[in-house]
Amino acid sequence: MPLSRLNEEQYKAATADFGHNLIIASAGTGKTSTIVARISYLLSQDINPQKIMLLTFTNKASKEMISRLNMFFDKSITNKILAGTFHSTAYTLLKNANKDIILKQASELKTLLRSVYEKRTFRHLSDIKPYQASYLYDIYSLFQNKAHNQDFFTWFCKNYEEQSIYAEIYEDIFKEYENEKKRFNYVDFNDLLLNLKELLKENKYEFDEILVDEYQDTNTLQSSLIESFKSKSLFCVGDYDQSIYAFNGADINIIGSFKDRFKDAKIFSLNKNYRSSRSILALANKVILNNERLYPKELIVTRKDEFKAPALLTFEELFDQYQNIAKMILTSGVNLEEIAVIFRNNSSADGIEVALREQGIASARKGSGSFFESLEVKAFNAMLALIINPKDIMAFIHLIQYTKGVGGVLAKEIFDALLKLGHGSLIKGFLDPDKSVSLQNHQQRNYQLGLFGDLEELLDEKRFTLESEFNSHPILKISKINDLCARNLEKIYFFLKEAVKIKHSLGLVKLICQNSFYREICEELAIKRATNKSGQVDLTRKAENLEKIENKLNVLRELAKNYSDIYKYYNFLTLGASEMGNEKGVNLLSVHASKGLEFDLVFVVDLAQGRFPNQKLINMGGSLEEERRLFYVAVTRAKNILYLSYAKYDKNKKTSFDPSCFLIEAGLCKAELR
Repeated sequence: MPLSRLNEEQYKAATADFGHNLIIASAGTGKTSTIVARISYLLSQDINPQKIMLLTFTNKASKEMISRLNMFFDKSITNKILAGTFHSTAYTLLKNANKDIILKQASELKTLLRSVYEKRTFRHLSDIKPYQASYLYDIYSLFQNKAHNQDFFTWFCKNYEEQSIYAEIYEDIFKEYENEKKRFNYVDFNDLLLNLKELLKENKYEFDEILVDEYQDTNTLQSSLIESFKSKSLFCVGDYDQSIYAFNGADINIIGSFKDRFKDAKIFSLNKNYRSSRSILALANKVILNNERLYPKELIVTRKDEFKAPALLTFEELFDQYQNIAKMILTSGVNLEEIAVIFRNNSSADGIEVALREQGIASARKGSGSFFESLEVKAFNAMLALIINPKDIMAFIHLIQYTKGVGGVLAKEIFDALLKLGHGSLIKGFLDPDKSVSLQNHQQRNYQLGLFGDLEELLDEKRFTLESEFNSHPILKISKINDLCARNLEKIYFFLKEAVKIKHSLGLVKLICQNSFYREICEELAIKRATNKSGQVDLTRKAENLEKIENKLNVLRELAKNYSDIYKYYNFLTLGASEMGNEKGVNLLSVHASKGLEFDLVFVVDLAQGRFPNQKLINMGGSLEEERRLFYVAVTRAKNILYLSYAKYDKNKKTSFDPSCFLIEAGLCKAELR
């Protein structure tokens, strides 16, 4: 059993009595083993597995834990444990409660918000420009995650004082945006948690114990959701020194106030590190001790083998740093997959990636370039969504906006008109429109809230020269529709006409890939990616881009073979539950992407003052303490060998750099006198 493999600290935590238990699990101290042992202990005490909920920050983490449990318990038992991320768990519970919801990615809902935003005009006499819709979406997301029992108007005015002159308009935009989401049953990841909180007021879900991994990264919304379950016992595992998601609403005070919020709280500490060498841990401890100690702890070394102490690499110029590190990796003798280059800023990754390629070294850049986030896959999903949900306004807007001259407002107007013509069904509106329906629409003016509108002028639908029956479709009466838009609507019409006959995923995938409108979107993306600064299209690069797009379409085709059910296929693509990348080589990782991983050889690059710590982000509301925690996370990824590096000069930006304050705190160099 897992309990027999634990050290004394881990065993005490894993066998703790029911109650509010907080386990401070420092880097490399066997956090996962302790959580798995705790669940094993609960099952051995005859706790019903259906009364256990495990919340993690990645699906990969929950799958790994359940996989370990499967070594000791039958799958018929472990499958009953509700395990997953906050969002996937919320999605499961909402679906089990028969809630009619359609999960949408942030990028898609930003498009919906933009269509609402663009109906406003900002008439205030001020030099302060209003925020754009995309940034407003991020602010609203932060509000949902951080604000507790506060209204948006008050919270916004307090946190964005300069923009408060627009607060009433912003608030009204979000009211309409929320109504639009409800109209189509759309939810984003925040909504999953908010909707579950509302559900918990109606339905009582009783769990004997809720286990929470990475507790230091919970935000106000997640914390309030955990406590809304009112479970008999909480088992929260985290490390305040690894709290690095403040930008995403994570609140270190949640883990810091645990013992104050729960009077029966018991605090356990896992201090024995099984990952890193003695000298690496000494460096990590020395730097992180400059942060306030929320709970007493000190990392203890368990490894007996010794490696050389962490070394500082100093370079005269930025790209000298990248090129020399690439050469060191080439001659290191270490398996490439056991090497990581960790950076604070994405610009650092570009330089090291080029340098590695010059040396012929394979690399895998994590945390960016996701298969699911590529524009060609998003457009594919939108085409698929038109069939999956005929009320999917976001899918339609996403596609039709590839038409020159069509923005969010017109796209939404066309969609609403098609919905009218089809009496609530987009497909019927396209294929069998009710020609007796009037498409004229009058909007009320309200200058105070930035609303404006005029009576829509309707024209002869046969003003275009389309070569099909679509030429007489009533949607073409809308005056703002141009010739190109009419032709693209016709292509969608042809797609839907054939798609409604197909029941298998693979057939639908092939139809999308053959559709002329979708092929034109792919062509446009390839051209855009192959266009240089002078506006010229590099035909070789265009051909390469088309080939890359085709490779993605091949993946989609192969994937469809595993999902005969179209809805399951679409849900998989939307949730993006599994990693699609097959890249291997040196791991290029942002600090955030490196969390939870470990490598034999680690380079932490660009440790220059202003770059790491990132002064720009500190000025925008971050903190030196969080930057220090990022440094701590980065260096504790190393098991055996650690190099820290920085360059004194960037010749492109003509900027000189001092060494990072963290290098000084580590005792690797002295502050330079100016």
